[in-house]
Amino acid sequence: MALFKRRTVGKPGEWFYCLRHGTVEEGPQCRAADRFGPYRSREEAAHAMETARERNLEWETDPKWHDMGKGQGDDGDEPRSS
Repeated sequence: MALFKRRTVGKPGEWFYCLRHGTVEEGPQCRAADRFGPYRSREEAAHAMETARERNLEWETDPKWHDMGKGQGDDGDEPRSS
């Protein structure tokens, strides 16, 4: 008996965006590595790539992720001279 049962039919109301086909799907029709989701609505799934671009931009401009300036060590302190 399999440890994890592969779900072949989605739950009603689950929407996904397939990266491989560039389409919106109800339920998991393509493999997980090729899709974004689940989303609550078809509309949300249709805007998946736009949402991903916005989130990537937020991450790229978030100072918490890019707080290490030039010449600083991994701990954020200035390099020590010997």
